[in-house]
Amino acid sequence: MNNINKALFLDRDGVVNIDHGYVYEPAKFEFVPGVFAACKAFVDAGFKLIIVTNQSGIGRGYYSEADFHTLTKWVITQFAGHDVTVTDVYFCPHHPQKALPAYLKDCDCRKPAPGMLLQGIAEHHIDAAHSIMVGDKLSDMQAASKAAIGTRVLVRSGQQFDAVAIDSADYVCDSLADLPSILL
Repeated sequence: MNNINKALFLDRDGVVNIDHGYVYEPAKFEFVPGVFAACKAFVDAGFKLIIVTNQSGIGRGYYSEADFHTLTKWVITQFAGHDVTVTDVYFCPHHPQKALPAYLKDCDCRKPAPGMLLQGIAEHHIDAAHSIMVGDKLSDMQAASKAAIGTRVLVRSGQQFDAVAIDSADYVCDSLADLPSILL
């Protein structure tokens, strides 16, 4: 089948939610202001919404895969309550140095590797060239580049970036909420 869909790929922590560090409980999950309206604008414009998130907190033993899945189901329900469909969520629980033995590995899914993006592209017939990746770190931009994502957006969300990170992005904005006015 041809790659006929376009996607808005989103990093989670720092893009969808305020990054409080290793969040795995709904009570501590704080959505970025304007995230639902921004995502709805892209979904209404024909984009699939796919979240791709490094979750080394699993590998480090801070929370379990079951905890992650429980939170993810809750997040998807919150989006659905705003008439936004999350097409899929991909996560990497691994870390190359700081993880429990079962998760201690240098994998192809942890960003800056493109594995999660490539899996989403394959499973959902995504046209990477007409898709967008939004992240808050250089590693998000590097993964998008390796997966041939057409547009790379860096959101500041409190982060400080060096010239390399800024140069790796096509756009830099304060928040995901700013994106529809820039790209749609």
